[in-house]
Amino acid sequence: HPLIIKVATIAQTRIQVYFIDNDDYFSKRHMAQDEKGEDYPDNGERAIFFARGVLETVKKLRWVPDVIHVQGWMGAVVPLYIKTAYHDEPSFANTKVVTSLFTNNLKSGFSENFKQCVEFRDAKTDLLEKYNDQFDFEELSKLAIDYSDGVIVAKKNVNKDLIKYAKSNQVPLLAYPGEDFADAYDNFYEKI
Repeated sequence: HPLIIKVATIAQTRIQVYFIDNDDYFSKRHMAQDEKGEDYPDNGERAIFFARGVLETVKKLRWVPDVIHVQGWMGAVVPLYIKTAYHDEPSFANTKVVTSLFTNNLKSGFSENFKQCVEFRDAKTDLLEKYNDQFDFEELSKLAIDYSDGVIVAKKNVNKDLIKYAKSNQVPLLAYPGEDFADAYDNFYEKI
């Protein structure tokens, strides 16, 4: 699938924003569900395409991020890829990954071949053996937690099992800091 990168600038701040696009996966679609409220059957493939597209873009632009902050199910494969498939890339050699946990916005799991689709370079399917065969929102969140250097509880009503999972795996965790989170996030970045 062709990767389309679109660039825009926020005029007042002169900050550039990059969009990962693809006509098959993203054009004329909502985030996770169609107009009838049903999850797209290719959501797993879309997440993989997005993750690899973002990481390849970072490489091509020769950026060297200190922190990559992953938010939402669409980016949940990014931590796995940074720590496995891209671990030898100079762009990511010292990058720390932070994942924000949100509430579940997927109604169903990914297709049965999701684990095979994730496989890329050193991101082998055997790394996914500990997860359920049917990847759903919770399994995807656990995957992101396992390969992150820190986890942020981004909403009040995040699944308590996921918070417990992060704590049991001794991943540094920032409890929900409230709506005024900028300083808390900055302090957490410095901590990790």
